[in-house]
Parts: sequence; C-alpha cells; structure tokens
Amino acid sequence: NVYGNVTEDAMRRDFTINAMYYNISGFTIHDFAGGIEDIEKRNIRMIGDPQARYREDPVRMLRAIRFAAKLDFEIDPATAEPIHTLGHLLEPIPAARMFEEVLKLLLSGNGEETYYLLRDFDLFKFLFPATDAAIENDQTEDFQVEDFVILALRNSDERIAQGKSVTPAYLLAALLWHPLQQRLSQIRNMPPIPAMHQAAQDVILQQVKRTSIPKRFTIPMKEIWDMQARLEKKKGKKASEAAEHPRFRASYDFVLLREQC
Repeated sequence: NVYGNVTEDAMRRDFTINAMYYNISGFTIHDFAGGIEDIEKRNIRMIGDPQARYREDPVRMLRAIRFAAKLDFEIDPATAEPIHTLGHLLEPIPAARMFEEVLKLLLSGNGEETYYLLRDFDLFKFLFPATDAAIENDQTEDFQVEDFVILALRNSDERIAQGKSVTPAYLLAALLWHPLQQRLSQIRNMPPIPAMHQAAQDVILQQVKRTSIPKRFTIPMKEIWDMQARLEKKKGKKASEAAEHPRFRASYDFVLLREQC
C-alpha cells in the first residue's frame, strides 16, 4: 500500500463525514471532502463515483444504511441510487464478515429503522434470504411474518436504549422463526422433537451460507426454539423442569413476542 499524504488518504475514505481529521497540535478539524457541510445537512455522501466505490467494496452499501439509521441522516440521491441494483455484489462477501456487519446493523440500537432501509433498498434478501422469502410469500391478512420481525427488532432496540443486555441468539432465533416453521411443515413421518431438530439444522445450514453464526449462538437459538413446545405444557413435572432451564427467560420472552403478533 502506498498511503501518500493526508489529502490523498482522505480521498480514499468512503463517505465525506468519514474524511475529517483532527489536528492535536492546533486543535483544528481538517475537512478534505465537505464532511462538515454534509453533517450540517444530515447527509450521507460518497466520495467519488458511488457505483465504482461500491464495486470496490460492496459492504459500503451496508455502511451507508447503518450510518443513515444510526444518525438519522438521509443518503444523498447519487449515493443511494446504485444501491437498488448492486445488492448482488454482497453475495461473494465472506459469511464471517457479513455476520459482523449484521451485528452492527441490527444490534446497535437502531435495528428497526435499519430493517426498513434494508428492505427499501432491496438488500435484506441478501442477508436473510429465507426470512425475506417468508415475508414476501406471507399469505396472512395481517402480514404476521414481517410484524414478528419488526417486533423483535423493536424489542431489542428498546432493551439497548434501557441499557439492558441483548444477545444475537435471541434476535436470530426470531428472524429465522418463520423459515423454521416452513421447513418443519415439510418434514413428514418424523416425531415432533427430531423433526424440530432436523428443521433447525436445515434452516441454520442455509443461513450460514450468507452470514456465519458461531456455535455460541446457534446452540441457544435451538434451545429457544425447542422450549417453545415445552412451554405449552402448563402442568406436571415437565412444566417445573422447563422453569429451571437456563434458556427459560429468553424462551418465555419469545413466547410473549409470538403472542404479541
């Protein structure tokens, strides 16, 4: 890499608001690309030709959406326009990197607004293809699949705003709940518990092709899903055993989320 001088370095940044430098000797801000003006206008603007910059690194499309949702900024029309047709460039991005981007997008306290932007720009389907398909194919009159996704994101945003902990496992379990139900309905001649385990395995294997999910999250996801059937049993030994399960609290919250929908 040839880094060049500070002006050349600034022009390699993605957005104008990221191309400002602070000089500790003079306590001054050096703005090389009009970033201060764009902040005042609440504007996300790409440095250089947006389409060419997205092709250099397609994750910049996700960054534009994340900054817009987080800062309540508008994406400049010239910066926004190519995103609608370049989503496919995200497909070759390594699944591990995509997982990190998903955490930033949906678990930073602005998940609901980020979801709306991802759908508006037709990018959500490249992050969660099975969930996007379930939303698009939802035949219920009140669009329960999308409502469920939005409620899960809204609840996570509220917890973050209150300083409470959130786990990717819970949100991922919610995002993949309806794809899980669809896969479960396709499994025949298998007892309920093994069928659930098979459906969970199939759904997760499909999802990790787009966003890798570490085992420290897939295991509690499966436990939350498994607990849904157990929590329907209100009496007897099984009920008391369920209350002692380490995922009981998350699983019970998941039941409440389903009930809200």
